[in-house]
Amino acid sequence: MPELSADGHVTTRDRTLNVRIPKGIRPGQQIRLAGQGAAGYGGAEAGDLYLVVEFRDHPLYRVDGADLYLDLPVAPWEAALGAAVKVPTPLGKVGLKIPANSRQGQKLRLKGRGLSGKQAGDLYVVLQISLPAADNDAAKALYKQMQDELDFNPRAAMEVF
Repeated sequence: MPELSADGHVTTRDRTLNVRIPKGIRPGQQIRLAGQGAAGYGGAEAGDLYLVVEFRDHPLYRVDGADLYLDLPVAPWEAALGAAVKVPTPLGKVGLKIPANSRQGQKLRLKGRGLSGKQAGDLYVVLQISLPAADNDAAKALYKQMQDELDFNPRAAMEVF
C-alpha cells in the first residue's frame, strides 16, 4: 500500500486483508474497503481502497456476464442417436439429454445453472463432436461402411457446379 513518508517520498507497505467477495460479483466490478486506503494529508483519515474484480480462466467454463459456457465432448453416435449424459456444473453433476441429430457447436441451455446473483445466469453446453481414431481394422471397417452406405457430403453447400 502506498504511503507518504515524513520526508515527502512515496513508500509502500505490505498488508494482508481478509475480503468478503459478494455472491454474484462480475468481472470489472469494484469492492470498496472503507478506511483501508492511504492515510490522508495532514493527519486526515485514511481513504478507501478499491479492488477491481478479475476472474482467472476456469479449466471447464467460459464466463459471459452471468452465463457460463461448457464445451462438452460427445461421440458421433451420441450426437446422431441422442444420449443421456452427466454434465459438470458449478454445484455438481446434472443429467442432460442430448437430442438425436445434434450438430457440432449446438448449444443446449441449462436454465439457472450459471453464475448466481440477483438473477442467476444460464449454463450453455456446447456440443463438441469427437471422432474416434481409425487406428485398427475394426474401426477402419466401420468408417468404410459409413462411407459406402451414407449419402453424405459435408461440403455440399460449397459446391458451385
